[in-house]
Amino acid sequence: MSDSKLNLFSFTGKMKILHLSWIAFFITFFVWFNHAPLLGSIAESLGLSKSEIKTLLILNVALTIPARVIIGMLTDKFGPRIVYAALLALASIPCFAFALSQDFAQAAISRFLLGFIGAGFVVGIRMVSEWFPANELGTAEGIYGGWGNFGSAAGAMLLPTLALLFGGEDGWRYAVGLTGAMSLLFSVIWYRSVTDTPKGSTYFKPKKIGGLEVTSKGDFIFLLIMKLPMYAALALLTWKLSPAGVSIFTDNIANITYLILGLILIYDCYSAYQVNKEIFEKPVPENQRYKFKQVAVLNVLYFATFGSELAVVSMLPLFFAEVFELDMVYAGLLASAYAFMNLMSRPGGGWISDRFGRKKTLLILTAGLAAGYALMSMIDSSWPLALAVVMAMACSFFVQAGEGAVFAVVPLIKRRLTGQIAGMTGAYGNVGAVFYLTVLSMVSYQVFFTVIAATAVLGFLALLLLEEPKGHMVEVNEDGSVELIKVN
Repeated sequence: MSDSKLNLFSFTGKMKILHLSWIAFFITFFVWFNHAPLLGSIAESLGLSKSEIKTLLILNVALTIPARVIIGMLTDKFGPRIVYAALLALASIPCFAFALSQDFAQAAISRFLLGFIGAGFVVGIRMVSEWFPANELGTAEGIYGGWGNFGSAAGAMLLPTLALLFGGEDGWRYAVGLTGAMSLLFSVIWYRSVTDTPKGSTYFKPKKIGGLEVTSKGDFIFLLIMKLPMYAALALLTWKLSPAGVSIFTDNIANITYLILGLILIYDCYSAYQVNKEIFEKPVPENQRYKFKQVAVLNVLYFATFGSELAVVSMLPLFFAEVFELDMVYAGLLASAYAFMNLMSRPGGGWISDRFGRKKTLLILTAGLAAGYALMSMIDSSWPLALAVVMAMACSFFVQAGEGAVFAVVPLIKRRLTGQIAGMTGAYGNVGAVFYLTVLSMVSYQVFFTVIAATAVLGFLALLLLEEPKGHMVEVNEDGSVELIKVN
């Protein structure tokens, strides 16, 4: 795995896997947010109201929370080669359906189903962790996350132009359909070009599928507690669709949805018990244990980092337009600087983590994130516009570098559970976005940024409980032999 240095201009061995992985992730985000820059044309073509447009935005992220957990399980069980190929291929179906939609109902259903492609991120985290050694893992995962995440920004830049080139009132349909074709084509390229591990390496799988394995009774209780915010976020989305929000759901439909979420939570907890019931009968050998608190801390940090990124990217153009009285096109261009930072910031966070230590890096970046958002809460019309943009970009560095540093740690907790851990941590990013956007709908911009800063402070305190990965993690082969995997 470590036979050659990390050379970005190479397209062989582990570097080939890294490049194909970030391209796959790039395409998932390109498809996932293909509606955002075309909303004006879509609304005009389908005759959508403002509340229906807002509903499409909500539906687009709703399914991603459970999808990341499910895709994490499937990745650990069946391997990233098959799962990513299947996800890219299947996601093209609702993408084509959205392009062919004739009314709001068809658009809403296909947009809801497309939220599943947002889980693709999890697959590549496991793939990259299989191919890169611990001393390069943060950098590799940062490149994967940062360059892939740029797919949404690339879509914002390219899709309106594509729609204009196709021309006519159906130009947006051809542009959206083209993204689906890209996803379908790359699913074949991915499947034919990658392997789950380097030749001779073992792909460790969870003993059971259906829930995250933990290694102590206390951790099992902790696991159940950490499930609650994910279901709370889905309940919050339901509330936003109810008469109390945009009035798309009736009270009866909302209440039925709450009931279904409650039943799924009960089943999820039961399934987790079925996977982990052996720990109540006999203790797990000391050398095979991992501490679930490591996962919980990373969940909280990703809530504050990726959660705030999704929320801020959604509102920043409007923020600049209203505070500085700018044209929306110009405001959108200035706000894109926040997302553009992903290309270097996320890989940078992973690289710093590799060089100077996982916990130390996270502490510094989380403190910077809290300070950055606290300063953004002070921006008003008296600020020079250039200073406000620089402040947003500086804050963005700490946010996205923090994301890179979080996923520099995720693959070092328990190799055979990496997909599920990445899935849960990734889902918490979406939970954060739902929370922050809900806060934004109720308060001023200044209070919104202050709330993010406060949650970052909570993340910093939680981070004090994180243990720096050291030594080796233990995995057991099917024949019972023990394999040590270096983590620092």
